[in-house]
Amino acid sequence: MPIKINSLFKWLYPGIGVKRWVILSFFGIVILVFSAGRLRGDEFLFFKILDSIILFSGIVILILGVKRILRSLIAVFVPESRGLELFDIIYQNKQVNRGPKIAVVGGGTGLSVLLTGLKQFTSNISAIVTVADDGGSSGRIREEFDILPPGDIRNCLVALADAPALMRDLFQFRFDTSSQLCGHSFGNLFITVMTRLTGDFEKAIKETSKVLALRGQVIPSTLDKVVLAAKHKDGSVTLGENNIPKTHRSIEKVYLSPDKPQATPDAIKAIKEAQIVVLGPGSLYTSIIPNLLIKEITEAIVASDAVKVYVCNAMTQPGETDGYSASEHIRSLISHSHPKVIDYCVVNTAEMPKDILRRYAQQGSYLVVNDRRKIEEMGYRIVEDDFSIIEDALIRHDHLKLAKIILGLIEEI
Repeated sequence: MPIKINSLFKWLYPGIGVKRWVILSFFGIVILVFSAGRLRGDEFLFFKILDSIILFSGIVILILGVKRILRSLIAVFVPESRGLELFDIIYQNKQVNRGPKIAVVGGGTGLSVLLTGLKQFTSNISAIVTVADDGGSSGRIREEFDILPPGDIRNCLVALADAPALMRDLFQFRFDTSSQLCGHSFGNLFITVMTRLTGDFEKAIKETSKVLALRGQVIPSTLDKVVLAAKHKDGSVTLGENNIPKTHRSIEKVYLSPDKPQATPDAIKAIKEAQIVVLGPGSLYTSIIPNLLIKEITEAIVASDAVKVYVCNAMTQPGETDGYSASEHIRSLISHSHPKVIDYCVVNTAEMPKDILRRYAQQGSYLVVNDRRKIEEMGYRIVEDDFSIIEDALIRHDHLKLAKIILGLIEEI
């Protein structure tokens, strides 16, 4: 019994944020008990009315105290709830917990943008991420520590995080040129350390997910240390995901080495349970297709009864999809996998400012042509909408608009 009393007194420690509301609730209970007792013994109408008013005041005080206690506790476990009404907090979290199960396959910044939008509507998200990256901080870590590249994984973890903004900023913090850690992000280093501590890359991701309080899960498509290679139309071969776009040679096909990597069981499970499977947005050859080169993943998507959606990029990518129309994106996608990996193609139809397009053209990037008829002749349904925004003179996907478009297809199930 003394242990239980001591535990209760801990709630009164300074800094917990509930002490004043516990006292207020206790005061409300005292008023309730006092006024209820008097009300039963009152003989005069005036005193009955007065004690009824006091009783009602006690109920209001008790409700207010309990409400504020709950708000203080929820703010600890759901940091982004600060400033919201208690009903809104409960309703919002109930809604996202009941949201549809979605498996999103890809990599790079495109995938993380979509995840940022989807997490507003559901927490049943599985991000299946390529591990073929070998450039920048991820490439250096991969080479030095002999682990899978953490960069794309980190971006997706941050996108799905429900942790405070400062924590998300911390994981995206990149050391500057004056440091020996130049170019490395804190999140990449954190995942590297967790991998060394746990001895397992997959376990390191799960432990990092707990730190960031994820709305969903992030899953590497394979745990094999694969290298992406491209065979160009001129017969030459380029090794390394980071090197492929730099050659500026037309790509005939891409492949992985070793050529039969094993899919992670969690990735297959997520696809089988999904109501919607989304491919992209992101780099066609270096972010999306590498996942589909894993035979088990393609087979799981083909066998799934989920709605299958491909989100086509708004702009072509120099060195990868030069001159590609929307249908050519799809043709390359299915030639590397299977015709039944998608049902829908989502295409951006926004009109872009001419000065922005000129700036992109200087870098060899142009609007992807929406050749709707060819897509329909291939047997796929097309969804056309404006889901782009301009940020810092760059064309970006509007994550909320795109998420709503994809969730709207749930009616097809």
